[in-house]
Parts: sequence; C-alpha cells; structure tokens
Amino acid sequence: MFSIPRISRQLLLLAVLAGPLASPVAEAWAQKRTYKQGVLVRFEGPIFPFTEKVLERQLERARKLGADLVVVEINSPGGEVESSFRCAEMLEAVNFATTVAWVPEMALSGAAIMSLGADQIVMHPNARLGDAGPIYANEFGQFELVPEKIRSDLSTRIRSLAERNNRPPALAQAMMDNTMVVFHVQNQETKEDSFMNENELKAAENPGQWKKLKEVFKPNDKDFLEVTGELAVELQLAEMVVQDRQELARAMGVQGEWRVLQRNWVDTTVFILNMPLVTGVLFLLGLVALFIEFSAPGISIGGLLSLLCFSLFFWSRFMGGTAVWLHVLLFLLGILFVMVEVFLMPGFGVPGITGILLIVVALVMAIQGFLMPTTASEWKTTVNSLKVVLGAGVGFIVLGIFLTRYFGEIPILSRLALVPTERTGGHLAEVARLTANKGEGVGMEHLSVGLVGVAETPLRPAGKVEFDEEFFDVVSEGDFVDTGEEVRIVEIQGNRVVVRKHKPKS
Repeated sequence: MFSIPRISRQLLLLAVLAGPLASPVAEAWAQKRTYKQGVLVRFEGPIFPFTEKVLERQLERARKLGADLVVVEINSPGGEVESSFRCAEMLEAVNFATTVAWVPEMALSGAAIMSLGADQIVMHPNARLGDAGPIYANEFGQFELVPEKIRSDLSTRIRSLAERNNRPPALAQAMMDNTMVVFHVQNQETKEDSFMNENELKAAENPGQWKKLKEVFKPNDKDFLEVTGELAVELQLAEMVVQDRQELARAMGVQGEWRVLQRNWVDTTVFILNMPLVTGVLFLLGLVALFIEFSAPGISIGGLLSLLCFSLFFWSRFMGGTAVWLHVLLFLLGILFVMVEVFLMPGFGVPGITGILLIVVALVMAIQGFLMPTTASEWKTTVNSLKVVLGAGVGFIVLGIFLTRYFGEIPILSRLALVPTERTGGHLAEVARLTANKGEGVGMEHLSVGLVGVAETPLRPAGKVEFDEEFFDVVSEGDFVDTGEEVRIVEIQGNRVVVRKHKPKS
C-alpha cells in the first residue's frame, strides 16, 4: 500500500500552500512505478444499495479490462451508512490494482467513509472531505443524531477502517464523533508527527514521549470534522492535491489515456425498473396476467406475461441490492397458496389470505431491502413501498372487475374465454337462452345436495352445469371437469353451488 512518509508530507504541504506550484509538486511526487492500464470510475450522487451494486459491477469490469490502477472519482453528499461502509470495504478488497479515491468537489458523510477504504486519497485543493455524523429523520421529519450506542459502534468501525489504511484513526473518528479533542502531537525521540485524542495518548506505549503541539479539532456539539484538500494532506488524511484528471494521471504515472467506465445499459435498465412508478406498473401487469391465466389455465399469454413482469422486478431488485432469494421463495409460496385457494378449495379462506399476505410481504421486502423498519427513515421507506404494492393491488381489483364483466368481448382475450361447447346444432343457442333467463323462473329451489348434472362448459373451477334441463353457475370442488362429464352437488351456500365429479357405483 502506498503512503508518503510523514516528514515528506510537511514539505509537500509547504509547496501546496504556494498555490500555483501545486502541479509541479504533484509531478515531483509522482510514483516511481507506472501503470499500464488506468481505469476511472465515476461515482456521483447519494449512496444507497443501487449505487453500491453499480460500484461492484464497475470494479468487476475494471478487473476484466486488466486494470492495475482504479481511480474512483467521488462527488457525493453521502447516503446510507451501511452502503457507505460496504463501498469502502469493496475498495479495500481490490487486490488486482491500486485504488485511488479522487475527490474533485466533495466526499461528505457516507462518501467520506467510502473514500477511507481506498489505498490513496487525492483531492482538489478546494474539495471537501468529512462531516460523517450519523443522522436520521424523526417522526416529525426533522434530522437528529442517532443514539449514542449506535454512534459508538460506528465510531469504532470508522477508526478501524482508517487504521487499516494508514490514516489517523482519531481524525476519522472526529468526522463521525464531535465529542472529543484531537491533537497534533510529536514524538520527542523520533520526531514523528501524528494526530491523537486523549485516550490514544494515554494508551500509547510511552505516553511521556508524545508532546502536544496544538489542537486540530475541538468539539462544539454541532459540527463534525470537515477538511479541504490542502488541510487533508496536512492532516495525513490524503496523499496529495491535484487540479484535474490530467494532473492526476501524470502524478500517478498513468501511461496513455484514462479508460473511463460509465454506467452501461444494464445499470440504466435497473435504475429505471427500480423507479416506484415503473415498479407499480410491473406489479399491475403481473397481477392482471395472473388473473387471465387463472381464468384460462395452461401455459398461455397470461402466464408468460406474468412470469416476465415478476422476473423483471426481482432481477432489477437483485441487481439493485435490495432483494435476496428469500423474497423470491416467499413470493412463490404466496402464489402457491393462492392457487390452492382457487383450484382446490374454492372460496376465500385461510390459504387465499395467507397467500396474499406472503406476496405483499415478499414484494415490500424486495423493494426496501430490510425486514422491519427501526428508524423514522426506514418507516418512511416502508410506507412508500406499501403505497406502491397496495396501489397496484387496487388497480388490479378495478381491472379485475372490468375483465370479469367484459372478458369474452375483448378481441385478444375472447380466445381465452370459456364458452359453452356445442353438442348439437342448436344446443349452444338454447344454453345461451336458458342462461339469460336464469333468475326469471329458474330458482335455486330446484337444486339439492346429491343432485347429478352434466357440465356444459369446462369447470376451471367455475363453469356451467345442466341440472334437469336448467343451467346453473357452479364451482368445482377440486379436479378439473371437462365438458360432458357428470358432476354431483356436494354443497349449496346461498347462490354458491359446489360440485365434484360423479362416480356412479358399479
């Protein structure tokens, strides 16, 4: 891992403060080694699971290109804490190239955490780094610091991150914890400069050898450590300052032009599919397609369209970093329970309710990436996720009512609609006539449990059956019943007639 000697850093600072001499200094400190393939990855905007996954894919592309230098150009105000730490750990884990966090404008909050994971940090002289105080939105929408217990854990993690990459742990902690004083100290024997807080000085091997020179950060219960590029070099948080990419390339000894990696069509597609409106449309189309499939079972256009919609949803959420296989399993179990309700246990009972709940839970979890919300911000995310899912559900109910009424009249869907099968020349017209007159002289009092009739349409599970030359809407109790098969009434509840295949005794 590359690191400029501490004494040399002070010489570098004097040259940097000269302003116009920044470029010659950067060139003077260019590394002796050169890089055959320099790759630059642009990282902009808030940090959340989607951008985390984009970075992961970009690093993999850089590896396949044979890069031996990966520069991540960071311009971000921060984002989610866990995603920020995972981005830092990804940069740490790169073993095929030297990693550089190049900050032309700002790397604040979570972006500062991410930068600490790189082998080197290079900044524009006026760029900003730090201010990583962890906050959350309370129930009134106002931002507050997270509880002390959480801050303590995060402070430990950022200290460890900085220490692993040869940066002052106390200063990294000060970006997240504004309750301690950090001193510029010097070892009286070795003349080594460092930056420590009181606890570190007390825990040093020879505390008496360290002399406090000055305070570099003093708490005020409001501000967190934030530094510009010049100060970052002085405080040993950054290796050097440069003006632009070209100067960075010269300082790093890059041969040829940068290979700039932009978001490709996969990243763009995933981003679009993760938009709430697009997600809601996918849900709506998928549910309507399922309705069509259940109305005309078999591998048809409904089943294929539904499979496409929900496959696109889960694929985009996997690529976006919020879905796992558990969500897919819960969704499939939900579909299975609904199918049991529709085909095996007609009505609206425990299997149907359980299936719907499993589907909703799976979709919401896949959207938001966590099980139960614990902060006001996560509660807000959960509410938005529920709005998308329930909004699609309401739209499905409206369209379902429309399709139920006009299913046979829609040109494309009419081919899937169940219509009575002709057994004689004028039989179809007779069925239609008697069915149209149902309720006008044809009463339910003609029916009784045990009565045997003939299926006039396939029962999947709903259809029509002829009992004593009168036609009634019925529901099959279990198996599929084909046209012409005999059925027997097993249950009558109001206007609901349940039948099963009739097996005459031999």
